[in-house]
Amino acid sequence: MTSRPLPRPPLILGAAGVLPPLLCVALSLADPTLAWPATVAGGVYAALILSFLGGLWWMEALIRGEGRTGPYLAAVAPSLIGWAVMLPPMLGTGSLAGALPILGLVILLTPLVDARLGGTVRQMPGWWRLRLALSTGLGGLTLLLGLIAPR
Repeated sequence: MTSRPLPRPPLILGAAGVLPPLLCVALSLADPTLAWPATVAGGVYAALILSFLGGLWWMEALIRGEGRTGPYLAAVAPSLIGWAVMLPPMLGTGSLAGALPILGLVILLTPLVDARLGGTVRQMPGWWRLRLALSTGLGGLTLLLGLIAPR
């Protein structure tokens, strides 16, 4: 792995990745009639990003030539968690106010999985700081969406 700092595009695009949930929070607060679609959109976005993180963990395991099943199970778990958490509200059998805090907490905990599985990527200067900032931003905004979600 290289000792070069992270290139600008991941820094800029990573930071821009927090804009969709920020917009969802703003829409929910600005216009109560938009609260439901905005919180749904924010939850779906959070679940998509959670799935994306699983893809990173999968690639990390492949790069390392991992032969054990555990890292691949950990890599698949985010997609399944995101789907399982968002399915009940989408079917009308659960609330976003209950689902979004779970999703937000899972996202906040993802750096712990990085610490366990992401040895190669973690060696890149700036990666860990970026990861913590993005997970904190998305996780925190998803928690906030859960607080303002229609009941």
